[in-house]
Amino acid sequence: MSRGVFVGIATVDVVHRLERLVGPNEKVTALGQEISAGGPAANAAVTFARLGGHATLVTALGGHPLARYAADELAQHGVTVVDAAPDVTAPPPVSAIQVIDATGDRQVSSVNAGAHWAANPAEPPAGLPALVAAADVVLVDGHHPRLALAAARAGSTVVLDGGSWKPVLTELLPHVDYAVCSAVFPDAESLDVTHVAVTRGPDPVSWWSEGRSGRIPVPSVDVRDTLGAGDAFHGAFAYALTRGASFEEALEHGARIAALRCSVAGPRAWLEQL
Repeated sequence: MSRGVFVGIATVDVVHRLERLVGPNEKVTALGQEISAGGPAANAAVTFARLGGHATLVTALGGHPLARYAADELAQHGVTVVDAAPDVTAPPPVSAIQVIDATGDRQVSSVNAGAHWAANPAEPPAGLPALVAAADVVLVDGHHPRLALAAARAGSTVVLDGGSWKPVLTELLPHVDYAVCSAVFPDAESLDVTHVAVTRGPDPVSWWSEGRSGRIPVPSVDVRDTLGAGDAFHGAFAYALTRGASFEEALEHGARIAALRCSVAGPRAWLEQL
């Protein structure tokens, strides 16, 4: 069984599905509500596990009831959670998300790990090096800098979820083998990383690798929900690497899985289609 370690933020996502955007000072009734764990590393771990891998998420959650809810929800989807801050009693980061039913577009407000854990940054758990050494792939999202650096330094195949630039990347990038970035990541193609890709939603994925470059088409689907599509891409990409896929093949796999995720409404319902 493929083994993946995913290091980064875990949130509690409260998702409301709406007919339209809410105006200023307006109240509306949502078409539906779902609550799940979220965050780049957490959602990637769920995808990896659903594809058949053994996924471990190293994050900071704490003992608050909302944190326990997130840990339990992740466990229900096959993810083993290693909590680097088990004694913290404050609530975890909560993301408030609105998804428009007709288009799948979403609006998200949240707090990142740097702001939320600034007063008490998560420290690497004692068993992290051994956990990472036993893994086939390590994915880091950079949201918990000390955890990310410790994992990347101990890992042999390291994937970066480059959702945005973070200060820790200056130290982290020399340990990264694959950087899969979003379109808002600055100058991704010039990163000093062996394999780099940039996702652009429904547009082709651009990649650069050892003097070569190219584009990977993204399957066209009827979009119902784009929330976490990039996370699904990263989880599927990481899984494909562990099964011996080339860089281009892994990107193709990620694009197919991300497109599937966009075609199904809800943060977890799409997993039944895998």
